[in-house]
Amino acid sequence: MSENTAGQSALVRVEGVEKVFHRGAEDIHVLSQLNLEVPAGQFLALMGPSGSGKSTLLNLIGGLDRPTQGTVHVGGDRLDTLSDRALAAWRARHVGFVFQLYNLIPVLTAERNVELPLLLTPLSPAERRKHVATALAVVGLSHRAKHYPRTLSGGEQQRVGIARGIVTDPTLLLCDEPTGDLDRKAGDEVLNLLQALNREQGKTIVMVTHDPHASARAARTVYLNKGRLTNEPEQ
Repeated sequence: MSENTAGQSALVRVEGVEKVFHRGAEDIHVLSQLNLEVPAGQFLALMGPSGSGKSTLLNLIGGLDRPTQGTVHVGGDRLDTLSDRALAAWRARHVGFVFQLYNLIPVLTAERNVELPLLLTPLSPAERRKHVATALAVVGLSHRAKHYPRTLSGGEQQRVGIARGIVTDPTLLLCDEPTGDLDRKAGDEVLNLLQALNREQGKTIVMVTHDPHASARAARTVYLNKGRLTNEPEQ
């Protein structure tokens, strides 16, 4: 099935993608002839049962994995043809990742965790500090910059994770169950922030979630089941 939005240019275009994992002699078909377009500036929620291939699709869009078959375009780049080195450089320039379990480094302060993606750029230390301060201000945590993850609440840790995801001003923000480890109040704060990034800064966001409450914040929701996309949840 092809998911298109008429009248808007697609930032993300996935065409005819299949993904097969090999487990011993067994072939596991995770994605099957999948097509998806995400217009620039859209907030898209991707839902589906566990094992449906949501995170696999997110990894393909983010250049963390390659399709077995088919093409993945983001902006003007065809990801499935890039070398590993070129793909790593592309990710550093264009993609911010937000994970369910935050993935913060415990021995680094909030500001140092946010700075990590900038270490792959040619920015000077002074420029990196400026970018970090801006990102922490956007997520409302300037006052927690010197704090370590263990002294932050789950919601604050996830906001640090979002600051790390946006510090390079990426083309695309990919969120894998960003509220999955949070209570409703903290989750709502994170969703409010993602909506603000989308509406006020025009960030293109693709969010994997199991939670209809979270997907309701997105402008558009698609459902993945048995490797295929639909507009309706599986009955």
